[in-house]
Amino acid sequence: MKKSGRYLYVVLAAMLLFSCVEEQDFNQYDDLSVTPTYEASVLYLEVPESAINLLPSGYSYSQDFNFDAFSEDIFADRVLEGVLTYYVENTTSKPLEIEIEFLDEAGTVLDTEQFVLGPEPTAVLQREIAYGPSGRSLNIIRNTSSISVTATNNGDNVSTSSQDDPMVTLKSSGKFTVRIKG
Repeated sequence: MKKSGRYLYVVLAAMLLFSCVEEQDFNQYDDLSVTPTYEASVLYLEVPESAINLLPSGYSYSQDFNFDAFSEDIFADRVLEGVLTYYVENTTSKPLEIEIEFLDEAGTVLDTEQFVLGPEPTAVLQREIAYGPSGRSLNIIRNTSSISVTATNNGDNVSTSSQDDPMVTLKSSGKFTVRIKG
């Protein structure tokens, strides 16, 4: 046993002495580029037709939402490009107009999206807005501090839809490529 143990040590020592070792390049980190794509929900709103019927015909309702996620330095300084996707559906008996505004800290409008919806039944309206080299300015995203949503009932305030649980639904999500390293 002692002889085989010594033999094993000699073989291991010889392997270490004569093995090929590649020179380490510790500068690889400097050449590394990390640009993941993140996706998250931005807005989700549901308004039942019964709430719309409480307002006078032709009345607009507006709601502002604080949204500092885009203007945070960790995101704003590193975002390369992105897409905002909107899904809007109207199952109410009302023709509606929805306007979404991106505002900076001073309340200045940076960007606007408008949706004109007929009364039910409507298909889900999907719209994608690109920001960055192939779309609108990234400064819109970088400087957004709040989002304003205004809805206008272009119909009456007494009719009701034949759909189950009639409502207008607005969903939006963002998918952005961000440089983490590089």
